[in-house]
Amino acid sequence: MTDPVSATPEITETEPPGEIEAVPVRHLGRWISAAVIFVFIVALARSVATNPRFQWDVVGHYLFTGPILRGLVTTLELTALAMAIGIVLGIVLALMRLSRSLLLSSVSWIYIWLLRGTPVLVQLLFWNFIAALYPSIDLGIPFGPSFVHLDANSLITPFVAATLALGLNEGAYMSEIIRAGIISVDEGQTDAAQALGMTRLKTMRRIVLPQAMRVIIPPTGNETISMLKTTSLVAFIALTDLLYSAQLIYARTYETIPLLIVASIWYLAVTSVLSISQYYIERYFGRGATREASLTLFQRIRLGIWPRHVDVTEEGQILDQAGARRSGGEHR
Repeated sequence: MTDPVSATPEITETEPPGEIEAVPVRHLGRWISAAVIFVFIVALARSVATNPRFQWDVVGHYLFTGPILRGLVTTLELTALAMAIGIVLGIVLALMRLSRSLLLSSVSWIYIWLLRGTPVLVQLLFWNFIAALYPSIDLGIPFGPSFVHLDANSLITPFVAATLALGLNEGAYMSEIIRAGIISVDEGQTDAAQALGMTRLKTMRRIVLPQAMRVIIPPTGNETISMLKTTSLVAFIALTDLLYSAQLIYARTYETIPLLIVASIWYLAVTSVLSISQYYIERYFGRGATREASLTLFQRIRLGIWPRHVDVTEEGQILDQAGARRSGGEHR
């Protein structure tokens, strides 16, 4: 009879398996496409830099001249004033559109329909020639006597006409942006505020609008950048903005391409500043929307250069490989 103990198979000790060596996937197509794009960019940059018809010396000569800088200031003033009018008017129109009053909501809808349905260039020309319809602007009691009489030709200058046209047109677009932000906030927030005894105005100012800013800010930044470029239309009413200043110079010197490059450089410079500002404003109002805070521009650059040597905390702070914070010596 066989011993059951001796029949048990022997268990031999085996060495633990070694660490698995991970081999990264080779993206051949990615490298080929990157090489093709790199060669194309280098060829394009070389062509632009060596083509004498660009006249880069002329570009450098006119880049900081007085007429160009004065035109740039006019463009910035128009952009700031038009956006200020558009934002204030957009808030009013959005609240009117959301009102329970049929008259207020109808007036707001008709205004938005009219201003968005006609080209901004037509509105610009209309305001520039408003004196043809109303030679004088009278202020007084409605349907009664007038106390102030103003000459429309002297009051509505090209700058005022451009500001009114761009600002009133922008108000129609901003109203829809602000309305979308307001209706994106859950209705329970409003109900809770009213249950606490808050008025509708205080609820809108303290509860709804701060939460709606996450939805409002990105398209508002896009509208600001678009407004900067839309101001170039004021050349049609002979207002010396950045583009029209360049046109006046090349109409005299026949150096068309260099002056257009000068205007483009300034537009790109201001647009870049606005884009960076928009990014940080979005980041500020986006706090608490996600678990991890979005990185700043410089943190993104650092992560792109040294992706294996940094990590990110929930507060958006960069840590090194050992876990120490850059600002101090704390560890996770």
